[in-house]
Amino acid sequence: MLKLKWLLILGIPIALLACAPQQASTPVILTPQPNIEKLTIRVGYFPNITHAQALVGIQNGAFQKELGDNVTIDVKTFNAGPTEIEALFAGAIDIGYIGPSPAINGYIKSNGEALRIVSGAASGGSVLVVRRDAKIQSAADLAGKKLATPELGNTQDIAARYYLLQNNLQTTDKGGTVQVLPTKNADTLTLFAKKELDAAWVPEPWGARLVREAGGQILLDERDLWQNRQFVTTNIIVRKQFLDAHPDLVQKWLIAHIQVTRWIQQNPADAKKIVNAAIKRLTNAALREDILDDAWTRLDFTYDPLSASLYASAEHAFALGFLGKTKPDLSHLYDLTLLNQALAEQGLAAVK
Repeated sequence: MLKLKWLLILGIPIALLACAPQQASTPVILTPQPNIEKLTIRVGYFPNITHAQALVGIQNGAFQKELGDNVTIDVKTFNAGPTEIEALFAGAIDIGYIGPSPAINGYIKSNGEALRIVSGAASGGSVLVVRRDAKIQSAADLAGKKLATPELGNTQDIAARYYLLQNNLQTTDKGGTVQVLPTKNADTLTLFAKKELDAAWVPEPWGARLVREAGGQILLDERDLWQNRQFVTTNIIVRKQFLDAHPDLVQKWLIAHIQVTRWIQQNPADAKKIVNAAIKRLTNAALREDILDDAWTRLDFTYDPLSASLYASAEHAFALGFLGKTKPDLSHLYDLTLLNQALAEQGLAAVK
């Protein structure tokens, strides 16, 4: 009673005491969660067998696995190198699989600021096909004929024009007799079958299609013009700004690219199935199996950029007047640092 009396005198309510904790509680401290940045890599490539690593690596998840869950891959497909370069200029793609001529042109057009080649992807896969009834058995027989190439100034167009020059033939725009007609590959197939073209310098699988669907025969496998039968067909380019900002992501991409390349080399039958499934998904039309098998025999997949062949192609383009009056400086076109680091991590030899 005495204790209760003193509590009442002090003015402390009995109900409040009843509700009070018997001992001090430990305050709960909320630790802020780290803000994990979600990144997106915009990747460009063609729905074509010469870009097989992109088709396989996207289809089977190899790139996504290496990049991790915090990176999203945004795929953009193209049908022409210049269009892909324009997308890179606009910041619409960060990494691209592309031929050597568009890469060279993009580098020169941007004064060396827009892109870097960071890896190779494919070698070979380009042929000169002639109609069986066009009576073309040698380069000399191309005089007075109509020759299609995919696009003015593209990789095959440069190769065709330089081949003519080396064989003392001139195109009609230079006062000669060979009419070179830049034509979309699908249109080339149609015109070839209608006998409105005599020859075509095309990438695979269009070479195989011209042979098997339009009565053509291969006069020249372009590999026969190059040392060790190797020349660059496809490179990986990276937007310079992206390369500077995210070298870690570029290296992860290259690690996966190397792994996919080696898997394709070791498992061609399975690789062809994945490539064809990807082509069907992207274009709604798969390649005939016999055409795919034929075209595949003229392609090699490699992470080696085969830089000597690209520099030679640039020399050819300059000789033909495609790169201006002053020989361009391509000394910073390549940055193979991350590729060689990725190769070293996998116990593989560096490339030059």
